[in-house]
Amino acid sequence: MSLLDLLTGNSSNQVAEQAENKFGISKNQIIALLAVAAPLVISYLRNKSQDANEAEALNNALDKDHDGSILNDPSQALKRQAEGTSILDHIFGGNKVAVENQLSADTGISMDKIGPVLAMLAPVIMGYIGQQKQQNNVGAGGLGDLLGGILGGAQNQAQAQQSNPLNDILGSVLGGGQSQSSGNPLNDILGSVLGGNQQQSQQGGLGGLLGSLFGK
Repeated sequence: MSLLDLLTGNSSNQVAEQAENKFGISKNQIIALLAVAAPLVISYLRNKSQDANEAEALNNALDKDHDGSILNDPSQALKRQAEGTSILDHIFGGNKVAVENQLSADTGISMDKIGPVLAMLAPVIMGYIGQQKQQNNVGAGGLGDLLGGILGGAQNQAQAQQSNPLNDILGSVLGGGQSQSSGNPLNDILGSVLGGNQQQSQQGGLGGLLGSLFGK
């Protein structure tokens, strides 16, 4: 399953419906948030996995808690929200508030809800990574390449199949991260697309894509 398949599949739609019912946020907004958050989380984890200790810790966490079963039972997302908060704290660390602020600004999801919604999505993203790890029989040493392959494959698929706003969003986010690497995944993935260049965000980029998706 590709990253784009995850975004458009039944699992994500069911999780989005749960979040819509709980938080009163449109399903489209939640799916769009996942389209931005998933590559961002994966990029941060790829960066962390360059450290052998972090790679081993991630490998153990995936084996223990993220076998992909959540993709077959999306109701787990609501039950694992507290776990999702811990996941995000570890992944983003001191950048967490900045990430939430920017995602809130670009998706229109209020700051009081962006964290809880992301916490529901985090175990889904981790479950997807765990599923890919199992299917590719990858250990700690291969996680960086696996995560990089997920991002690269998603970028190629999104740019080749620009048939709906989700493809455009994913392609735009990933395309923004490939041009110039600063060594910081927050800058690489968000870059000018998520507010590094406000003019671009307003005139086009992710801002325009999200606007078209939400009918703004």
